[in-house]
Amino acid sequence: MFAISLLLTHFVNPHWVWFSVFICVNLVQSAFTNWCPMIVILKKLGIQER
Repeated sequence: MFAISLLLTHFVNPHWVWFSVFICVNLVQSAFTNWCPMIVILKKLGIQER
């Protein structure tokens, strides 16, 4: 996902960099708390945790 956001930043619009920042902040936050907002989204889509 991070690579896709970097490609969007480079080829589409420089403002996509904020999406990259959002992804990085969530990765750092999940490293410390073992929870991230994406978990909620994936559970609503029916994807189970391992």
